[in-house]
Amino acid sequence: MTKIPKIMTEALIVKDGKVLLGRRKKNGFGQGKWLGFGGKVELGETVEEAMTREFKEEAGIIVNNYEKRGVLTFHYVNDPDMEVHYYEVLTYEGGPTESDEMENAWFAIADIPYEEMWPNDRFWLPMFLKKEYFTGEFWFDKYYKITKHQINNM
Repeated sequence: MTKIPKIMTEALIVKDGKVLLGRRKKNGFGQGKWLGFGGKVELGETVEEAMTREFKEEAGIIVNNYEKRGVLTFHYVNDPDMEVHYYEVLTYEGGPTESDEMENAWFAIADIPYEEMWPNDRFWLPMFLKKEYFTGEFWFDKYYKITKHQINNM
């Protein structure tokens, strides 16, 4: 039986050789990990509306212009599958400011803290930073280790 994935967003700002990442403070999925800003697409919302809403909620940033960079599907043993749509924020207003949910920091591209991120980020983030469009799937075991993956750049 195929599980219907939750539709999610993740967005990043790349500026002056640095990338803005957030670390989830709240308990639950992804707590303590550095990642992009985003979350679940709510009923009646487009993926882009969810991305801009989540960025404002998590980092105090109003997104003006963006480009889609990719789509990945994640298959988990103990959690719902997720289809994540990735965006680069090109122009924006405000922030970044810390929220109840996320702290944030700018990282030089050479200093991205991959060891404190999801293991799949090592595969797609370099493509993202080169402005390549990517698609793929990742399968995880119950310990969130990758058991299989396929990713393509277009």
